[in-house]
Amino acid sequence: MWNKKLSLLLSASLLAWGAHAQNRAPATVGAIGFVKTAKGESFVDSGGQAVRAAEGTPLKVGDVVRTGADGAVGLTLKDNTVMSFGPSTRFTLEEYLFAPAKGDLKLGGRLTSGSLHYVSGLIAKARPEAVAVKTPTGTIGVRGTRFVVVVAP
Repeated sequence: MWNKKLSLLLSASLLAWGAHAQNRAPATVGAIGFVKTAKGESFVDSGGQAVRAAEGTPLKVGDVVRTGADGAVGLTLKDNTVMSFGPSTRFTLEEYLFAPAKGDLKLGGRLTSGSLHYVSGLIAKARPEAVAVKTPTGTIGVRGTRFVVVVAP
């Protein structure tokens, strides 16, 4: 029963993602997610270039999400993971695999400063051990559906 529900959830998620991605520019090829909200000083460093974060900014593995003292960013990944970052944050999207048909599921990131509010998507629901967020003093493994972490300067 659980596998059937997960399969339906994955199918619906992929259909929604596909519709979302089709309405985007070619620069979004390979995107693992998109910025949903941004305010104040907020940037995405991608491929050696810093761009101001704005709704629809694509995200790729290796990108760094940064916010200034008045910044905040919310993003959604392909598996419907939601992450929100507060002021003075630096977060690197280190790993992301979302190929449920192949069993390839992985999400890894590094929070070096600031705050993160994380809400699990399909990766953590299907394979919680596949999600990890590193901080300067330890690693957070996901065993629930949401958490908040703050890394003080």
